[in-house]
Amino acid sequence: MARLPRFVIPGQPQHVIQRGNNREVIFVTVVDYQFYFEILKEACAKYQCDVHAYVLMTNHVHLLMTPNTDDGISKVMQSLGRRYVQYFNYTYDRTGTLWEGRYKATLIDTEHYLLTCSRYIELNPVRAKMIKHPSDYLWSSYSHNALGKENSLITPHSLYKKLGRSCAEREKAYRELFRARIADLTLSEIREATNKSWVLGNDRFRKKIEKLTDRQVTPKARGGDRKSDEYQVFKIDRV
Repeated sequence: MARLPRFVIPGQPQHVIQRGNNREVIFVTVVDYQFYFEILKEACAKYQCDVHAYVLMTNHVHLLMTPNTDDGISKVMQSLGRRYVQYFNYTYDRTGTLWEGRYKATLIDTEHYLLTCSRYIELNPVRAKMIKHPSDYLWSSYSHNALGKENSLITPHSLYKKLGRSCAEREKAYRELFRARIADLTLSEIREATNKSWVLGNDRFRKKIEKLTDRQVTPKARGGDRKSDEYQVFKIDRV
């Protein structure tokens, strides 16, 4: 079966994930992280993509980015994939694939999910129990978005800029967002939408994207009378 094209709308942010093949390590030393960071920055400048948040984990990468062209993200990921695999295979005397198939991506409802998705990304090392606080992790955007540390890769999103009138106000407001825990349901929504390349947003946003793309943007309901008492009980049990 032919794969459907990803949802892409220039100016609309996306959450992108790329994993190592079989969840294997893709970063071994500090130099590996540095090289990936530099080629990501070069590719985003060349193909007109803005990065708002990121985390480089040992075996996968999360990016929150906005393409300014129809094929910006795909070209960035192709360039990254090619250049980093060449570097990694040469450095570690290996051959073959490094990535687990195509990268995953979901179109994001800016108003309702962008800042939540940014937190989701920067909290990844905390959820993995690698660190206790996102400020302790070197290879993420938290130190820039929350603490004001210079980062040449990051382009602040307009929604982030609305957090305050000055850099200090925005950084403080952003740090405050991390006081609240991301609900388990929201975590599941982000994961499912990204891994299955569905649209992440509320009903109004999804209907808007369906109209723009003339495509289904969420999975179809599976089986049963969804208005029945039996289904409603089942739904409550799963919440």
